[in-house]
Amino acid sequence: MPRLSVVLRTPARAAEPLFARAPKAWQRGLPYVVMGLFVVSLLPTTIAVLTNDYKAGGGWAGALGVAQTVPLLLAVTRPLAAWGLILVADTLGAMLLIRADQVAGHAWPWTPMVIVGYLALMACLGLRESIRTLVGVWLVTGAVGTVLGFSQPEGVMTTVALLFVLSGVVLALTGALRGLGDAQQRIAEQESISEAERSRRTLLEERARIARELHDVVAHHMSVITVQADSAPYRLPGMPEPVREEFAAIAASARESLGEMRRLLTVLRGDGSQGPGGERAPQPGLDRLQQLVEATVRAGQPVELSLAAGVSEAAPPAVDLSAFRIVQEALANVVRHAPGAETRVSVTYDAAEVLVLVVNGPARDAVVALEGSGTGHGLVGMRERVRLTGGTLDTGPLPDGGFRVAARLPLTEPLTEPKDAS
Repeated sequence: MPRLSVVLRTPARAAEPLFARAPKAWQRGLPYVVMGLFVVSLLPTTIAVLTNDYKAGGGWAGALGVAQTVPLLLAVTRPLAAWGLILVADTLGAMLLIRADQVAGHAWPWTPMVIVGYLALMACLGLRESIRTLVGVWLVTGAVGTVLGFSQPEGVMTTVALLFVLSGVVLALTGALRGLGDAQQRIAEQESISEAERSRRTLLEERARIARELHDVVAHHMSVITVQADSAPYRLPGMPEPVREEFAAIAASARESLGEMRRLLTVLRGDGSQGPGGERAPQPGLDRLQQLVEATVRAGQPVELSLAAGVSEAAPPAVDLSAFRIVQEALANVVRHAPGAETRVSVTYDAAEVLVLVVNGPARDAVVALEGSGTGHGLVGMRERVRLTGGTLDTGPLPDGGFRVAARLPLTEPLTEPKDAS
C-alpha cells in the first residue's frame, strides 16, 4: 500500500505528470502510454464513424477527430486545460452534426467516441484536481448537454444523461483513489517523522544514562587524586613548601572538578525518574556478570557463561561498565524476544581489546521477531556505549533464527567523543 500511495499521490506542481513520483520508470510512463493508445484508437475511429455513419463531410470529420482526441495527450500533465479544449471541440462537433445527413438514429450530442475519450479525460482529472474542481467540471458537463438538448434533432438517441452519469461515476472513483493515496502518504510521512523523533529521543536518553554512569567512574578517580594530593604532605614529610603548594592546588582543582560534575549530574537526574539514591549505587562491572547470568537462569532462560579470568581487572572502568551493560541489554532482548532460547555469553580479552559475544538460538515458542517491537533502547544503548569507548558493534540475525551481538571494546585507546557519522 505505501507504493500505491506514492503512485496515486496528487502531484505537487501544476505541470507535474501523473504518477511522476512512482518508484519505477514504467509506472511513470504508463499515463503517456495509455493516453497515446486512446488517441491512436479514437482518432481514426472518430473520422470513420463521422464520415460513414453520420455522413459528415470528410474535412469536418478529420478536423473534429483531431480536435476531440489529440488534446488527450495534454491530460497527463494539464488535464484541466485538456478538458477545456475537448469540451469546446465536442460541443462544436455536436452543433455541426445537427446538419449531418444521417444524424437521425445515431447518438447525439455525444458520439460513442466522444464518450470514451471524455471518460478517459475524467479519470485524469479525478487523479489530479481538487473535489471542488471535479464537482465544477461535472456540473458544467451536464449544463452544456442540457443547453444542447434544446437544439436536439429529431430521431436521435440522446446521450446527455449517459455522459453526465458516467462522468460523475468516474470522477467519484478516481477522486476517491487520489484522496486515499494522499491520506496514506501523509500517514507514512507522519510515521516517518514520529520514528525519527522516537529514535532521537531514545538516543538522547541513552546518552544521558551513560553520562550518569560515567560520572561515577570519573568521580572515583578524581576522588583518589584529591585524597592523594591532600595526604601527600603527611605521607612524605619534609616536602618543600612549593611542592606542598602544588599538591594543594591539585587537590583544590580536583575538588572543584568534582563539584562541577555533581552539578551537571543534578541536571541529568532532574527528571526525577530515579528513586532516592538509586543512581548512587556502585556501578556494576564484569565481576558481577556471574550474578547477572544466574538471575537470568532463575527467570527460566538457559544461559551459558564463559568469562576470561582477570578481564574485569584488565579493563578500564568505562570498558568494564560498558561490557557489563552490553551483556545485560543483550540478555534482556533474548528474554523479551526469544524466551527459552539457548544462549551463550562469552567475554574474552587480549592486550588490545575486550571481546563480548552473546549468541542465542531460535525461540522455543512462536514469538515476535527479534527487535520487532518495543522501544528500541537495547540496540541503541549498545551502539552508543561502544561508540563512546571507540569500539565496534556487530549485531544481526543468524540463519537458524537466532541472534548475535558481538562487541569489541579497546583497552588501550582513550575514551573520546567520536564524531557523528552524519
